[in-house]
Amino acid sequence: MSGFQQLYYTSCEHGLSGSSGFQFNAVSAQVSAETRHRVEGLAGYEPPRSLLESDAPELLARCPVNLCHTRDRQGGATTLCVRYVGRDSARRFGNYFAHALHSEGPPVEGAYARDGGGPLAIELWDSPVWTTQVAATTEIPELPAPLPRGPLSPRSAHAFLRAHPHAEQLPALLAAVFAALAEDGSVVVIDETTDRVAHWFAAVSYLLPPPLARTLTFATYLLRPTRSRLHLIGTVPEAHTGFGPDDEESYTVFDFRAGRFPDVVPTHHLIRLLTRIGVGSIRSLWSWTAEYTHGQERALGDWHAPVAAAAAAGGIELTDADVRAVIGWLPGAAHLGPRRAAVAAAIHHRHRDLDDDQLAALSAAAAAGGDAALHQELEGKLHQSRIRAYVTGVENAPGPVPLTHPAERQRATALWQRLLGEAATSRQRVRLLLWAVGARLTPPPELLTNMSLDLARALLGASDASRGLRAEVTQLVHTLPEFRAALATAVQEVLDERGGQEQLFAQFPAELLSERDLGRRTRLLEHYWVAQAEREPARTVDLLFQILEVRGEAAPDVELLRGLWRGPSPAWTHEEATEIARRLPSDQPVGGAVDEWFDRAVKQEVRGKDDLRACLILCETLSAPARFAWLRVVTQDCVQVTLQLDAALREATEATALARVFRISQIEAWAAPRALRRHRLVPAMLTLPADPARLRTEISAFDFSLADSYLRAVQRAAVTSSHVDEVLFSHVTGVIAINDARAALPQAHLEIVQTLRLHIAQHWPSELLDRLSRALRPYDTRLADAYQEYAEHRLGRMKKWGRKLSQRRSSDGPRPEEG
Repeated sequence: MSGFQQLYYTSCEHGLSGSSGFQFNAVSAQVSAETRHRVEGLAGYEPPRSLLESDAPELLARCPVNLCHTRDRQGGATTLCVRYVGRDSARRFGNYFAHALHSEGPPVEGAYARDGGGPLAIELWDSPVWTTQVAATTEIPELPAPLPRGPLSPRSAHAFLRAHPHAEQLPALLAAVFAALAEDGSVVVIDETTDRVAHWFAAVSYLLPPPLARTLTFATYLLRPTRSRLHLIGTVPEAHTGFGPDDEESYTVFDFRAGRFPDVVPTHHLIRLLTRIGVGSIRSLWSWTAEYTHGQERALGDWHAPVAAAAAAGGIELTDADVRAVIGWLPGAAHLGPRRAAVAAAIHHRHRDLDDDQLAALSAAAAAGGDAALHQELEGKLHQSRIRAYVTGVENAPGPVPLTHPAERQRATALWQRLLGEAATSRQRVRLLLWAVGARLTPPPELLTNMSLDLARALLGASDASRGLRAEVTQLVHTLPEFRAALATAVQEVLDERGGQEQLFAQFPAELLSERDLGRRTRLLEHYWVAQAEREPARTVDLLFQILEVRGEAAPDVELLRGLWRGPSPAWTHEEATEIARRLPSDQPVGGAVDEWFDRAVKQEVRGKDDLRACLILCETLSAPARFAWLRVVTQDCVQVTLQLDAALREATEATALARVFRISQIEAWAAPRALRRHRLVPAMLTLPADPARLRTEISAFDFSLADSYLRAVQRAAVTSSHVDEVLFSHVTGVIAINDARAALPQAHLEIVQTLRLHIAQHWPSELLDRLSRALRPYDTRLADAYQEYAEHRLGRMKKWGRKLSQRRSSDGPRPEEG
């Protein structure tokens, strides 16, 4: 910018209009019509009513002065100083003189840069550049830059604020101006004089970031503020404020004379930082801030971090909010270059209570800025913070990450060793070991072994381990061989020192050990296998023979069996007993314990068909001569009877004879024979022909359960079968022929027989009824005659139905396909 164009506007006799009145008295040669039009619109002035007829110099000096500053769309700036001059050449009151300066192009930037710059527009307040004297000619020269400043400065603004009774409103005023700049609003400032208004404007302008300060538009005095949309509008108590309901959103009013201010003005942390630094010191801050900005800052949030970073570099205390803003800004502040590390150092050295995320951000900034020493220092602090949080169980504390750099791993190991003495609980020591594993630290082997052994001893004595501790110890056992070996050693010590600890492997954390961990310690292995049997019952038989192999024994004793099969009435299942029988050496005696357990296995309750099948396999296995010799006599009898009944079920040729086989006294004594009768006898009988002569009389020898099952099975087959074969016919004949008088059946069974007789009579075809009649005649002639009548009646009905069908076909005529 080469200079400032000048314009004089007032009521005069000589000017650009060629006549007297309000007009441009004189302008610079390059002033455009557009600039004249803008200045003419801004130059209007209305004095307060009390000063309208001011004429004397001392009265005119009391009139408000309007220093007005605006910008056009191209970035050009227009600044006016409008003063009331009382009378015009015609001696009429209401004249004013507007001296305007206009500069083309974008605003001057870097006003507070080290190489200097032009004044802010507000610094032209009461500047010697302004005049109220009419020019003798219509053309006046441009003024060179920079323009002379007036009395306003950061120091004078600071002194003004210190003396003002409402200086505490500065943060709210600054926040309102920021909002006006962002949202194109207006802030109205009312004070006793326009000089005081100008001081408020100066304080705000100094505290605004310089690029924003140069976009600020203002007028230090307007009698009617609502007619303007400048950012800052000043006035005096006599002004016609007249703000209506529609103006509340557009105008924010600070009445410093009456002490009336907005109820709530949101105050950003940047504003608090700027006002805390103060107007008197702000010039230095903005010169520092220029080194931290990238030129694209617009909103409050954009400026907060670079301003706070500059403040930190200058030794100014930051709040937590300022620190958060700087740390959050650093990852994207690549434009800082090496200065990024300096910012990280300033924050780190003055703020020691940062959290891990903040330390990580500073560490990354130090690395990006090339400060290796700071990066290492921060990484060490971050590692220490993380490990403390992890060890002490802080919620959501991050776990260890592998350290690949040897120097980092060495430093972390040294820190880890220092923290050993701080671990107050077993869980903290477990977490320390987990951290060592996860971070791939390299503590001295002897230290790691001793720590693992001490921890294992402590854990074996703990009876109230929490779920979290259990999970972490499980992880430690699976990831740290030294701890796994220490745990096995601790278990061995307990077993050697105290008897009666056989169930130690069923307790935490000894249960986490595996066979591989116990090596050749046979005593430990036996206790371990006994505990494993309780956790994995399906492996119990295998574990039994592993123990026998380690012991060098052929058969187990009672204590071993009771240790492996626990419970109020310990016993083998049929499958377990079968497997044990097959795996025991058949050429050697097995001792009294085994015969007792086989006896219980053979005689135990049979709960279903699958159980029965397993029981029969067991009996078959034990029937081999060598194994049979192991059994007690009563067990041998049970095995023999069970196998005999099973063979009868497979070999019998007549149903009634098969039922007779099951009429033995041992049926009620032993579970297996009872199960054979309950699950297999009736199905087997129905596959064999029945002798009606025997069945009709011997059914009374059946017990109630067998008779009930059999009669219902015959009835169900007769009702549901689509084909009556010879076997079913024989059973139906025998049941129907039951001698009611001699059989002496219960009433429920007699009802089944009666129901079956009636169903046969009503549903069987005539030929089957005729055959049934002949089969019954040797036993019951009356019943045979009855079924013969049913057969003849049904046959007669069939013939009669056939004749009717033939007559119907004849009367209907030939069918189409027959014609």
